[in-house]
Amino acid sequence: MTLQSLPLFVRLAGRPVILLGEGEAADAKRRLLNRAGADVVGEDAPAALAIVAIDDEDDALAAVARLKARGILVNAVDRSAYCDFTLPAIVDRAPVLIAIGTSGVSAGLAAALRQRLEALIPADLGKLALALQAARGALRKRWPDMGERRRALATAMGAGGMLDPLSPTHDVDAWLAPTAELPGKRDVAITLVLLSDDPEDLTLRQARALASADRVYHGADVPAVILDRARADAARLCEAMPADPGTGLSVEVEMAR
Repeated sequence: MTLQSLPLFVRLAGRPVILLGEGEAADAKRRLLNRAGADVVGEDAPAALAIVAIDDEDDALAAVARLKARGILVNAVDRSAYCDFTLPAIVDRAPVLIAIGTSGVSAGLAAALRQRLEALIPADLGKLALALQAARGALRKRWPDMGERRRALATAMGAGGMLDPLSPTHDVDAWLAPTAELPGKRDVAITLVLLSDDPEDLTLRQARALASADRVYHGADVPAVILDRARADAARLCEAMPADPGTGLSVEVEMAR
């Protein structure tokens, strides 16, 4: 499946961003840029990014053309066809940021999803992220193998786990305590037989297996939209799974005949 846009998190603190326009839309973008620590500047200033929030169509498109001619990436408010980048709705649990974008198609849908997620995501989720950052050394010591470490984290942060992100409490120290049960190293190989080529038809077990797999074996008839549900760094091998596929979790995907 082709991405319409590649989501990126850009650090703007102290960096110039051009903002053109006046009124409610421009004020909203200015507040967002200020939150990011950007230096909001006028059209003639050197910058890599620009936001055009001009109401008049002709004036807005002329400004967009001038800026793009300088090699500047432009966001044209309410004119998605002219946008090089769009600004998502944001759920802020610093340092965790959840961004919801619709490629400029529907800001209202993005806002509605943000409101739902605001109610679901604990207010102190950022503390879990910082605690995990502080525990990196302990994590590597306890699970030296990267695959084991990833699986231990996946188990702990699964639904009902000790570090479930949607739980109101998270105790990383207790999870890492020497008395806590250590999951054994397991090499697992499973086969998924899919009845549908629609990723929305994946069962919860199938989706979890793909999301956790170290490598995915598949036939040529398995669609890319299914393989996209695997981790980005999982090896994808268009071949039958061997008798001994290696360490970690190996998943073979077949389409039902």
